[in-house]
This record gives sequence, structure tokens and C-alpha cells, in this order.
Amino acid sequence: MHKIMKYSIVFLLVGGLFLIPCGTSALAQDRYGNLNDEGVESMLADFILVRPLGIIATVVGTIMFGLSSPFSALGGNIDEAYQKMMVEPARFTFKRPLGQF
Repeated sequence: MHKIMKYSIVFLLVGGLFLIPCGTSALAQDRYGNLNDEGVESMLADFILVRPLGIIATVVGTIMFGLSSPFSALGGNIDEAYQKMMVEPARFTFKRPLGQF
């Protein structure tokens, strides 16, 4: 029983330590205004991380739409599937200004 209590306390302590950065970033955003404006950091993060993931999502969505289109046609929702699987990822990747999320 003592061993279980010891592990529970350690688990709660470690979990609490992992949550500290979440609270400090929320406080910093309140204190210094919106931190998601179009700065160099957000543009670089968008260019290096988000855009390649958007390209991958567009390609995977296109493949999935091609595979699921017979079922979507039978269900009568091929336009909705086209919008969700192909248009929205492509618009997010290629139409959005750099650094705006």
C-alpha cells in the first residue's frame, strides 16, 4: 500500500511539472497580447513545419478521396467528401498567407 501511494505521488508531481509550461504561456499571452501575429518565428514555423504537413495532408486526402469516392457517390455526399478531403487541405496549404494560422 505504501509503494502504491509513493508511485501515485511521484506520478502526480511529474504530471504537474509537465503542465507548468501550459499555464505560463497562457499567462504570457494575456500579459503581452496576442502572440500569434505574423512574426518571423511564425512564418518560419509555417514554412518549415506546417506547409510540408499541409502538402502531405493534401496528397493523402486526394488519395483517400479517390478510394472513397464510389462509397461517397452511393451515399450521396461526394461534394462534401471532395470539400473536406481535397479542397480544405489544399486551401490551408496554398491559399493562406505565410505565418497566419
